[in-house]
Amino acid sequence: MRLNVIAGLGLLAAALWGPAALAAEVNVYSSRHYASDQQLFDRFTAETGIKVRLIQGKAEELMQRLKLEGANSPADLFITVDAGNLWRAEEDSLLQPVKSATLEAAVPANLRQPDGKWFGLSRRSRVIVYAKGRVKPAELSTYENLADPKWKGRLLIRSSSNVYNQSLVASMIAADGVDATEAWARGLVANMARPPQGGDTDLIKAVAAGAGDVTLVNTYYLARMLESTDPEEKKAAEAVAVFFPNQTGKGSEARGAHVNISGAGVAAHAPNRGEAVKLLEFLVGPEAQQAFATAAYEYPVVESVRASATIEGFGSFHGDTMNIALLGKNNPEAVRLMDRAGWR
Repeated sequence: MRLNVIAGLGLLAAALWGPAALAAEVNVYSSRHYASDQQLFDRFTAETGIKVRLIQGKAEELMQRLKLEGANSPADLFITVDAGNLWRAEEDSLLQPVKSATLEAAVPANLRQPDGKWFGLSRRSRVIVYAKGRVKPAELSTYENLADPKWKGRLLIRSSSNVYNQSLVASMIAADGVDATEAWARGLVANMARPPQGGDTDLIKAVAAGAGDVTLVNTYYLARMLESTDPEEKKAAEAVAVFFPNQTGKGSEARGAHVNISGAGVAAHAPNRGEAVKLLEFLVGPEAQQAFATAAYEYPVVESVRASATIEGFGSFHGDTMNIALLGKNNPEAVRLMDRAGWR
């Protein structure tokens, strides 16, 4: 009897204090590369005791890794930028549905997958950036207007392989239909000052240098440049300004500026599902949302949290309220359409 009691106490101690009890963790695959994200993970660990193990890479690489690992994958949470990437992960059955009152209360319905397979963590808007000295705001109005011949030889833009542009086109398909959007894309190609090249920061610098007068970029790129310690970057950023398209008019003209997200979903075979959900819920809490706003210059998904002063300096705007899942659903058609239009 005594031996049985001792054995029982030993098993209880192992359950309470053994490696399994001390090894609470969550494995994160993330294509975001911000120091502020690691700081949030450290804070989560400090508050919960759950260790965050982080693997970073490009979205495509991480999704391919998830496919290859299959049911043996250690991944618990997949974090990436752009709803197009989240949709691809969803379509490839790499994510599982989550039901959480906390997540549903914090994240607006249009910024999450209807079945809970992924949730927006932060927002970004793809806007028109123009040369202050060469373009008047009154000349600007909508995304559609950039196809007007008056912009011929004045437009700079990224490649059609860029998922941010693909998602913009996908949103326009939802708003205007395939035929109208293809005609618009052809107009953009005709107006390009040069073949598509570079990233958003490069485009801002090019507009400032006079290679073109208008471009399309995500807001946080300009905010970073305005806060840069590099005098040349700051000078270039100060030579341009933001215009939020589609704010007035009728129908799709007034649908609002294009909005996209960074988001996350629980991996299909997550070995630590409960911990993954806890981390997701933490990331939509006030502290994390403020960090996304101030450190990464993104718009919070939680409407009660304010954006950074730099971002707020761009002015207020209303964003497109279409369900962000449509950006992924329309992505294949958007890619085909851009190809037909000669957008390389």
